[in-house]
Amino acid sequence: MRLTTKGRFAVTAMIDLALREHSGPVALAAISSRQQISLSYLEQLFGKLRRHELVESTRGPGGGYSLGRKADEITVADIIVAVDEPIDATGCGGKENCMGEDTGRCMTHDLWASLNTKMIEYLDSISLRRLVEDQLARGVSIEEAPVKRAISSQPVVKPIKITAPNSVFALGNAFSK
Repeated sequence: MRLTTKGRFAVTAMIDLALREHSGPVALAAISSRQQISLSYLEQLFGKLRRHELVESTRGPGGGYSLGRKADEITVADIIVAVDEPIDATGCGGKENCMGEDTGRCMTHDLWASLNTKMIEYLDSISLRRLVEDQLARGVSIEEAPVKRAISSQPVVKPIKITAPNSVFALGNAFSK
């Protein structure tokens, strides 16, 4: 089994998201910048993660992504499977035709099939929460920059400056000067 960039980037982006979820939805552009992952590639990955309900999207100003479930309910195996990453060490993709259509399984098929089982069990035993806690224990700093929103949650009150006369008499006085 070889884990490709698709699986590695998906797990990395999910850790980044989980680290910052307490501040509200996280923009993919911010993850892209921090993790040096192409924004268009992240959009593809998060589309798949959203279809598997691992993340939720919020549209509009201040929008972004948040976890679809609690971090301790999401495993590394969930993330890798969601982005269509094959977890298979057999030469035949589990079809048992390692040596061709008519020849059947190779002599090491059972070995690689049991390796697949062990890999899935291992990746299924590691939660996203555990990966986040590992990063925090290593001293990863999370910037506490306020989220910039286009629309304020509090109304802006500006004082009104009145320059017009407030009565007929004041209007007459204004012309008589």
